[in-house]
Amino acid sequence: MNSTLTPTIRIQAADFDTAAEIAALSRGRTDIGAVVSFSGICRGGETQALTLEHYPGMAEAEIGRHAEQALSRWPLTGLTIIHRVGRIVPGEAIVLVVTASAHRQAAFHAAEFLMDYLKANAPFWKHEETAQGTTWVEAQERDDDAAARWSKTWHAP
Repeated sequence: MNSTLTPTIRIQAADFDTAAEIAALSRGRTDIGAVVSFSGICRGGETQALTLEHYPGMAEAEIGRHAEQALSRWPLTGLTIIHRVGRIVPGEAIVLVVTASAHRQAAFHAAEFLMDYLKANAPFWKHEETAQGTTWVEAQERDDDAAARWSKTWHAP
């Protein structure tokens, strides 16, 4: 457990630069042997846009709680989570998770754990625009199943 590491958590409307975020997390560090990043991007197809909403304060606290879980499960040396809100069109980034550790396995597992949580349980609401109109995006059972597997074991499955 790394109780001294303070994760970077941001919820913002503006886009982000993945390479710049990775560089900021790892610049000048000699304790990092692996950096894993996941970028979630708005898909096209029928989707013309997504509008993401959140409850300010609550969303950051809830994401922070899961970040602390990741820090207690894996020996991370860096952690950044950025989630966008507002209107996002296909091809634009929605979310970024960057994990760093001395070894790759911890970084991979922590990133996967956090993405499973963000996809299934983070307090965001998505409104999808299509040619047929707009609808709220409902939770998917497969996302719930992916997140639930982390409660079955303390360490990576």
